Amino acid sequence: MARFRVGYQIHPQHCTTDQIRDAYRNADSLGVDVIYVWDHMHPLYVDPEGPHYTSTPILGGIAVETKRAQFGTLVSAVAYRNPEFYAYEVWTLDRLSHGRAILGIGAGWFERDYKEYGYEFGDAPSRLRELGKALPRFKERLAKLDAVHGDGKIPIMIGGAGEKVTLKLTAQYADLWNTFPPVDTWKRKNEILTDWCAKVGRDPKEIERTVSVNAGKYEDVDALLAAGAQQLIVRGVQPFPMEPVEELLKLAGR
Repeated sequence: MARFRVGYQIHPQHCTTDQIRDAYRNADSLGVDVIYVWDHMHPLYVDPEGPHYTSTPILGGIAVETKRAQFGTLVSAVAYRNPEFYAYEVWTLDRLSHGRAILGIGAGWFERDYKEYGYEFGDAPSRLRELGKALPRFKERLAKLDAVHGDGKIPIMIGGAGEKVTLKLTAQYADLWNTFPPVDTWKRKNEILTDWCAKVGRDPKEIERTVSVNAGKYEDVDALLAAGAQQLIVRGVQPFPMEPVEELLKLAGR
């Protein structure tokens, strides 16, 4: 089996903050390459009214309580984030962690978050237009911070699989890209991303291809790797058991 990087995504719902802290510290100690947290205001499954926690403070905890893993959101919704200020926040997280932060961003999709927190939901095309406007602003602000402080490039991750807009934006701006199985769908989207790279003049090897997988459901790992996946991300559901992470690490040759 080909080597691949291992990611771990924390779902910060139906749990305590102590359980979240244990999860990211345990994942880091096991040798996970990247730790992610989603960016929502409400639980996405089980009880919709259960406890839930926001992403940026959790990233701050990861920055100072872990030692080696990269970390970021998978992914933040652009509507909730002023691009310049969010780039500044992620840059600060990068400094706190000695260079391990990733800026994860996407168009957003969960209508309840928007409506209950006062954001305009619009429609999918309008949200994608906002993403397209924001991405060069993220890049410009990160470049300005780097020019002043000389601290190195912070990678941008885009989540999504829209063939006409999202994958084009990924080819133009991203350093990592994520979407979901099934394998045949992921493979086709990956090939379209590579085609977009050719059209916009980007080396496709500059974009790390990642895929989210359910904990313990690893029967498609070989097929995903053959399709071009370079990082497999375990979805970490409560109460955040580490056995699925250990299993995936073993498959990765750790």
